[in-house]
Amino acid sequence: MAQPTMSVSPYWELTFDADGDADTAQRDRLLTGAKQRKIRDLILFSHGWNNDRTGATRLYSGFFAPIPALAPPTARIGYAGVVWPSMRFCDEPIPDFPHPAAALGTPGLDDGTRHALLETFPGRATVVESIARLLEQRPPEASELEEFGRLVRELVDAVPPGPQAPFAADTLAEGVPQDEPEMFTGSTAAACTAFATALAGLDGDGEVRGFALPNPWDGAKELLRQATYYAMKRRAGTVGERGLGPLIGRLAKAAPGVRVHLVGHSFGGRLVSFALRGLPEGVRAVKSVTLLQGAFSHYAFAAQGVLQGHQNRIDGPLVCCYSRFDQALSTMYPLASRMAGDDRGLIGEVLGAEWGAMGHDGVQSVPDTRAYRLAEVLAPGRLPASGCVNVDAAEVVRRGGAPAGAHSDIVHPELARVVLAAGRIT
Repeated sequence: MAQPTMSVSPYWELTFDADGDADTAQRDRLLTGAKQRKIRDLILFSHGWNNDRTGATRLYSGFFAPIPALAPPTARIGYAGVVWPSMRFCDEPIPDFPHPAAALGTPGLDDGTRHALLETFPGRATVVESIARLLEQRPPEASELEEFGRLVRELVDAVPPGPQAPFAADTLAEGVPQDEPEMFTGSTAAACTAFATALAGLDGDGEVRGFALPNPWDGAKELLRQATYYAMKRRAGTVGERGLGPLIGRLAKAAPGVRVHLVGHSFGGRLVSFALRGLPEGVRAVKSVTLLQGAFSHYAFAAQGVLQGHQNRIDGPLVCCYSRFDQALSTMYPLASRMAGDDRGLIGEVLGAEWGAMGHDGVQSVPDTRAYRLAEVLAPGRLPASGCVNVDAAEVVRRGGAPAGAHSDIVHPELARVVLAAGRIT
């Protein structure tokens, strides 16, 4: 497939590996180019759960396209797109992207998803093929379902060695991130049954209808999906803190006048937020952060959240755009988070929405967080100069259909205007 043409210039691509190491040639081109081009504002976007560079570039090109016309003619804006090793199930629809007709929750692995798993988890070919066989055959023996769970755990390496290990948690228990996800330590049958129930009950309003399906194999593919989701969640944190944060520090030295505006979609929101933890001491180059349908805990910036207080590393606001129409975050995310035990140690009591995602209802439990409707923040000077800001973007982020539909419905000029308003690029 031909690489999409970028709609804006100058544009730099930044590629990171799973451990957060940057492509040095790309990094150096940005450091040199930003200074030579006298860039004043750099809008740096990170994708979420995309499968390849082509998909990420298409997203960036579509989102960036209206910005030159919306920004003042005197603005000196540069653009950058992060490419990090993530994956997407090929039967998970993303608006305006080609995809097979298969529906979410169908059994078996298509060739595209099998290939994506092999690329995302190198050295696991035998495990992937065994998983694919069990999903297709759906054997009735309970032992076979438990074997499926064991293989999924082996595939994603639930508690990996090396630098990625601490980056999956959103909250802390006594100051220590959680270890192995609970969805991998309990009954595979129970986990799969819970996912099957949620998938069967999804309706157009993002609600779950209360009935259970008897066959746990109906939720087995979703267990695999959520396990890879968990692994990508961990990877996004790693790339943000170990890769993007230090790179912004280098940029601040190479081109001190550049104002950086971070934008992240889905897990990309997690990635750019963790970049705040990786900023070198004293670096104040980040002037705004805009989260679009962020796929991480709405308590991440609260007390006992892994990012507690890190919004203060921004020399400007942290703007969280959310939508109640996002079924991927309103239903499947909290279920997976509950089954992973992401709520442990949080605020000391069980809350009604303890497993919620930022992209569904915004930043929670952070004092002085402001809340607006989308139309309100588009008025000049309306956004505060600092702190957390929730923006209800349901006016535009609302595409229905499959659970991933509204989650990826972010290419709108209104949201591009939010980025410009957050960064005071007016």
